Amino acid sequence: MTDPVSLERFVEELKKLKELMVAGELKHHEYDQRLARTIRELRERRLDASREETQAAIDKAHEDGTITDGVKYHLEKRLGLAD
Repeated sequence: MTDPVSLERFVEELKKLKELMVAGELKHHEYDQRLARTIRELRERRLDASREETQAAIDKAHEDGTITDGVKYHLEKRLGLAD
């Protein structure tokens, strides 16, 4: 069995995707594909963090502009954080 993904690695991946979008190196559909891969990896390997820690990291990424409202909602839904 593979090791869980660290919360820090997850947040860094979100930041990297944002930087690539801002730099024009990713188109929207490419961003979506990379985000989907990241989520799939989290679901397969699990995230090495509690629900509260994960929600706090997503909230912070949203507040600092790393992710949009839509991405925040999508992450929460796909990771089972949304009600």
